[in-house]
Amino acid sequence: MSLEVEQTIAAARVLIPLRDRGEEGSLGARNAVGPVLQPTLAETSTPGRRTDQVPHPPADALDGIPAAHRRAAPPALPELNEPGVVRHFVALSKLNYSVDGGFYPLGSCTMKHNPKVNEWAARLPGFAGLHPLAPDALAQGTLELMWELQGMLAEISGMDAVTLQPAAGAHGELTGILVIRAYHEARGDHDRTEVIVPDSSHGTNPATASMAGYRTVTIPSAPDGGVDLDALKAALSPRTAAVMLTNPSTLGLFERRIVELLDAVHAAGALAYMDGANMNAILGRFQPGAAGFDVMHYNLHKTFSTPHGGGGPGAGPVAVRAHLAPYLPTPLVVREADGRFRLERDGERPGSIGRVRAYQGNAGVLVRAYTYIRAHGGSGLRTVSDDAVLAANYLRARVEGAYEVPYPGPCKHEFVATARLLKEATGVRTLDVAKRLIDHGFHPPTIYFPLIVEECLLIEPTETETLEDLDAFADALIEVAREAREHPELLHEAPVTAPVRRLDEATAARHPELRWRGMTGAETPCPQ
Repeated sequence: MSLEVEQTIAAARVLIPLRDRGEEGSLGARNAVGPVLQPTLAETSTPGRRTDQVPHPPADALDGIPAAHRRAAPPALPELNEPGVVRHFVALSKLNYSVDGGFYPLGSCTMKHNPKVNEWAARLPGFAGLHPLAPDALAQGTLELMWELQGMLAEISGMDAVTLQPAAGAHGELTGILVIRAYHEARGDHDRTEVIVPDSSHGTNPATASMAGYRTVTIPSAPDGGVDLDALKAALSPRTAAVMLTNPSTLGLFERRIVELLDAVHAAGALAYMDGANMNAILGRFQPGAAGFDVMHYNLHKTFSTPHGGGGPGAGPVAVRAHLAPYLPTPLVVREADGRFRLERDGERPGSIGRVRAYQGNAGVLVRAYTYIRAHGGSGLRTVSDDAVLAANYLRARVEGAYEVPYPGPCKHEFVATARLLKEATGVRTLDVAKRLIDHGFHPPTIYFPLIVEECLLIEPTETETLEDLDAFADALIEVAREAREHPELLHEAPVTAPVRRLDEATAARHPELRWRGMTGAETPCPQ
């Protein structure tokens, strides 16, 4: 590193506001930068250090265990007292950037606040403590909630039937395509071996089609970012089983030619699948089933809280129109004439593709989604989408002078910007912009996706962010663009204030360290 770059970095550390360095300041608690990395528990272990509040076991405590099943030596566990363990993990938690601590502008992921009433509901003993093999008679409350949630999701999507089993979005995709395959096979239509996907699709779409035994046919996007309708019509044939579309797309755009597009798909005898990852933009405004889609999946952990990737499971329910309902996974939840609820019995729907997972899905996520929907109601869900779209368009308008916005005009809940012109002028890439945002106290947005946009930034501000948060993020993006023009070498070294500097990702991928070892000398993260 040159002396000039070192001096620039040193100056940046002084100039970055205290709030952006995670030190004492108005926003210090929300930033994951500043604190010095600490040793591991193994490195702070002291032989013999333990609590005396728990009685020591008697000398003959292990006599009842056969010698062949005992360890030859005690496990090499760290030895610390309770305060040391607690402080270690509290310190680690402060290094984490979380959706409860700050803005997560991840495009196509919808990282929004999870209302705490949802957590209260999911922790109610009747839900949290229910055994998954409990008989229907002892699970009436949970079954009723699931039955009502099936109906809610069907109404929101304009579909006729819903399964709650799939564990996440990609699992929901696979379930939906397997349902489509079962439909064609039941009709004796065995020549349909292809699934069409746009070049802007989620990467899971072609993977899903391949896993289901289909060949993927990719079609290009039109100049306006929508599906190239002529290319789609040319690709449709008697071999087409389905077309997989994301609407709004991963470019943050609503497909304007949706009626003509779906008419062409159905005229070819194929079915239309909608990736529902971006439903947060269209709640109460657009019903995929009413528009003509045959099947779709939800990401409950995006659209209806439980933040995406939030440290726990997701849920990817699949909704279908009536002609596909016989093929949904079993068991669905049904309501008897006397008002009682039960799971479908074996063989009750002989056309079903069978189970796609154990038990009935991720129950905690289902409870959170149900609570979220009931709390908002129909008009509230519409307001959620209105506010998400407003936030995205506001942020797009704020930053489009500093970054190129390849698809001008209104977007939906997310938008695409690009650092292509910055790269051409200064050598600064999207990765450099993302790393520098960490120095300014923000989690970077999604980068390099969708793949069809060079040096892409995919930015999604959700409806749960305030105007102050949006302005602060926009100011940071604009400032980083200014720094790129005036001090590009600074961005190449960023982040410069985070506890972990930029990693050599290529070497890490080629030569991963898969086990812990004690560090020595200059490697030691926390000098004694």
